[in-house]
Amino acid sequence: MARILAIDFGTKRTGIAVTDALQIIASGLTTVETKELLQFLKNYIKQESVELFLVGEPKQMDNSASQSEVYIAAFITKLEKEIPNIPIKRVDERFTSKMAFQTMIDSGLKKNQRKNKSLVDEISATLILQSYLYSK
Repeated sequence: MARILAIDFGTKRTGIAVTDALQIIASGLTTVETKELLQFLKNYIKQESVELFLVGEPKQMDNSASQSEVYIAAFITKLEKEIPNIPIKRVDERFTSKMAFQTMIDSGLKKNQRKNKSLVDEISATLILQSYLYSK
């Protein structure tokens, strides 16, 4: 089996998580500068087999698209063009940043460590991926 890769897209940096080859466990992979995201993904799929990209879909409480959806849609268009052989699914990502922060607290990270926004993005991507795995 190939891996599933989740993307918590941000305008500055993007969190990435990936499953194991059996698609059982979701793990944080890294956080990359968004301007380098497409190249990172191209390099990653040269080394690992990926069957699906999951991209977080931020929504407002009334289920309408968030303001960042414009940037995410533009990224998805580029991703489909650059890597057309891997399908893309969207996953509701409401509350993942808050859940990621709470996860950091629960795991005992110190206040200075919790200020690391890159870590929050990576954990958010992991939560997106984990929620998808649970729903399968």
